[in-house]
Amino acid sequence: MKKGNHSEVTEFILSGLTDRPELQVPLFGVFLLIYGITLVGNGGMILLIKIDPQLHTPMYFFLGNLSFCDLCYSSIISPKKLMNFLAERKSISYTACAVQMYLSIAFAYVGCLLLAVMAYDRYVAICNPLVYTVTMSRQHCKQLVAGVYAVGLVDSMILTCFTFRLSFCSSNIINHFFCDIPPLLAISCSDTHINEIVLFALTCCITVSSFVTVLLSYVYIISTILQIRSAEGRRKAFSTCSFHLTAVALLYGTVIFVYLRPTSSYSKDTDKVTSVFYMLVIPMLNPLVYSLRNTEVKDALRRAMSKLLNNS
Repeated sequence: MKKGNHSEVTEFILSGLTDRPELQVPLFGVFLLIYGITLVGNGGMILLIKIDPQLHTPMYFFLGNLSFCDLCYSSIISPKKLMNFLAERKSISYTACAVQMYLSIAFAYVGCLLLAVMAYDRYVAICNPLVYTVTMSRQHCKQLVAGVYAVGLVDSMILTCFTFRLSFCSSNIINHFFCDIPPLLAISCSDTHINEIVLFALTCCITVSSFVTVLLSYVYIISTILQIRSAEGRRKAFSTCSFHLTAVALLYGTVIFVYLRPTSSYSKDTDKVTSVFYMLVIPMLNPLVYSLRNTEVKDALRRAMSKLLNNS
């Protein structure tokens, strides 16, 4: 690696979660289990939504896309991380690192925006039910999802290009288990001031604006629910929204903690734990949160299992 010229960097070394050899195999088992549950849970949710006609509604259309996003998000990181638990040399090529960063950021942004779209869907369904079928038509839902993916992919491309224009002349060891922006900025010998501004600005645009959208939607939703005279009606309305709020709180809190801080406050141990939570644990928990706390999903699962048993 020629000093001062980042084009000479052919690979990076990922430090991983821990450098203690005795923990590598146990951690491999734990994260293999997490990844397996993520695949089964999100894949099952996508399949269930596809095969059950009663789930062919805007809310479950968005939920299916969120499950697809979580599935991709986890699969971008988990296979390489699992391999590195058992590998002596935890290397990743320069190109693979850039691709991993681009895809992981893109799906992170898509996930945030999808939660905002889902909040808007609940707002229209509860606050303006008479115009719901017109406002949330299938064509409009497809346009919203297409817009979400377009914004996520473009913003991720901007951040990835800004990051990989830097020089990495002092070290190629990334203090993380995947290629993320803060640890790469930490090892760059270039001036990263512009990168930090761009990262902060785009993350604010995505996460903060999405969070505000969710917050405002639920202010109107809760206000409308409290006006419902029937106690059973209020309970059902709150139940419909509670699982979405749980997912929102889990994702936005961790993403804002990691990305809306200056590089100078970057802590490899804290950020590794936080990254494990929002990149691997949340994609595993989302289908459980949406299924265990959602009567319609549980009923659809019972119908699917009953049909499967009858056919066998």
